[in-house]
Order: sequence, then structure tokens, then C-alpha cells
Amino acid sequence: MSRQITIKDVKQIAIGAALLGSGGGGNPFIGELMAISAIKKHGPVTLLTPDEFPDDEIFVSASNIGAPAVSMEKFPNGNEFINAFEIFEQYYNKKIYGTFPIEAGGINSMMPLVAAAKMGLPIADADGMGRAFPELQMSTFVLAGHSVTPMVLSDERGNTSLLNTPDSFWAERIGRDFTVQVGATSSSASDPVTGKELRSAGVLNIISLSQNIGQLIQHTNDYVSVNSALTALLKLTHGYKLMTAKIVDISHTTSGGFNFGEIILSGLNENEGQTGKISFQNENIIMQLDEQILATVPDLITMVDMDTLQPITNEEVRYGKRIMVLGLPANEKWRTAAGISLVGPRYFKYDVDYIPIEQRYAEYQNQ
Repeated sequence: MSRQITIKDVKQIAIGAALLGSGGGGNPFIGELMAISAIKKHGPVTLLTPDEFPDDEIFVSASNIGAPAVSMEKFPNGNEFINAFEIFEQYYNKKIYGTFPIEAGGINSMMPLVAAAKMGLPIADADGMGRAFPELQMSTFVLAGHSVTPMVLSDERGNTSLLNTPDSFWAERIGRDFTVQVGATSSSASDPVTGKELRSAGVLNIISLSQNIGQLIQHTNDYVSVNSALTALLKLTHGYKLMTAKIVDISHTTSGGFNFGEIILSGLNENEGQTGKISFQNENIIMQLDEQILATVPDLITMVDMDTLQPITNEEVRYGKRIMVLGLPANEKWRTAAGISLVGPRYFKYDVDYIPIEQRYAEYQNQ
């Protein structure tokens, strides 16, 4: 049954989505402030359960694309989506019924709430990744044969561009060029699907899962210990603790509308004397412990504060921060041959085969 997303729900969704964002998806705090402001002004947003998506009505995602580090300084004003949805409605000559997040990530789980509140639309409890990925074609909708386009890109100055491309890789190339030209971040309305298609090709109930994760993390202090809260978090997400560590080195660069870099970790507690490394392209791609690979995409690699379990996105990484690295299994749609080809480690130029995290973790534990 549908329910209303209020201000108190926004914080929990933002925390959970930041964890599922695997280091990327943009800064959750900025998106959270925008969503709270929009709901204060326009009222709560209706969240539809998957069985409530009308089969033949059109849903369009609302998101930001570009380098997450730049989004810390260059904010959308929220009106970009009003302009973009109007262009969509002129294109289809039909009202857009609702919106949805294209990914579970910090700012990109909040943008649909901003758009929905401002336009009085419902939001669907589904996304196209079940996590965050850096490129537009990396969605379960593309995996199911749907197109990213038509797509409307816009910025805070009022620039808009309606794209139709022969495939989703061209959408990524042209969309990224637009984004670089307007300052390395832009807003995007894309992936139009019917309610029936959204229910079939999407990752369902992702907003509810994000909120459940966020609620648990908010109540970490209610558990007898942080380890007890962590155990509950890993049970909820079917995840694994890969390392406890201190961040000792960070290198990153912004290129082509992406953040690239590495995070070097020095082990603490049970990992004393060990060295970890996380490589990322906006989102975390591969995690190694003493040269042994413990997790790769499409499985999720995420960092949390070791005292509070608050997720840490890559633009928030700081030298000396004490963290835990968690690994979560990806949605089953990504674990197919087609899914691994689209978002596996070899797509990101690593000479590594994808092995499910539960197998890698078991092999490491049995050494």
C-alpha cells in the first residue's frame, strides 16, 4: 500500500542510499537538504509499491550526472526537473505519471523526491541499479533492452538538451559531453518506462530497503554495542565485513566528468599489519587486502564509520578516518553473463574475472 514520505523519512532514506551507493551517487547531505526543503514547501510525497505502478502510464527517472566531488560546490536548484519533465510531456503529448531514482546513491536517491514534491507526482519504489554506477547505460533497464533516451539534460542556468541516440552508450557519450560543458555536473530526466516495464526490469523496493538500512544505522546507539548493530546491518543487507582500517592515503583526479582514484588503508584490530586498497571511478570498483581481491563490481563495496556505522562517500574520505569496509552482494540481475559484461571488473579495464563476494569471502576465511 502506498505511503507518504515525510521529512523524518528523508534522513533515513538518505543514509541507507549512501550505504548502497558504494562510495558514489553524490553527497547525501546536499540532496537531503534539497528534499527536506521541497517537502516543507510542497508537502509529503506519495511512495507507490510495485503492485501500484499503473501498467500503461509513463514514469521518468530524475537524477544528477557528473563528478560527485564537483556536486559539493555546484548545486542544482531543483527547477531543472520541471523544465525537463515539461519537455518530456511535449515529446510524448502525454502527462508523465511519476518518477523514480535511477540508482541508490546519496544525492541521486534524493533528486526524485525533490522532483516529485515540486511537481506533485508520486515516486515509485524501484530503481535501475540497486546500488550506484558511474555510467548511464549501467542500468537494469538497459539490461532488459530499454533505451536510456529520450533523455533531457539540464542545468541551473536553464540550458536544456533533448537527446535521442541509437544506443545507450551514445547516450552516455553525448550526455557526458553536455555535462562537462556545463561544469561537470548536470541534471538528467531519462529512462522512460511504463509502470509494467518498471515493475519487470527495475530493482524493486529499493527506497524501502534504503529506509530500513538508514533507520538501523540511526539507532546504532540503541544496540548493546556497535558490533551488535553491525551484525544486524550485515544480516539486513546479506553483507560481509571485509576490513577494519584507518585511511592513510588518498589519490583522486577529475577527468571527463568522473572522479577516479585509490584509497589506501592500514589495518586495525583484527586486520592489524595488513594493507587494503579500494579503487574507484565515482563508485568503488575493486577492493584488495594484502594484494588479494576480496570484492569487485557489480557487488557493492562501501565504507562506514567504525564507531557510528554512518556510510562514507568517496568525496568525504579523509586521512586518518577509522572505517570498516563492507561488501554486499549485487542484485541478481547483475550476476548474469549480460550483467557482468555490462558492469563487471573487465568493463572497467581490470584483468580480473567476476567472482561473487560470498565465494571470495569464503576462500579468504578458509586460508
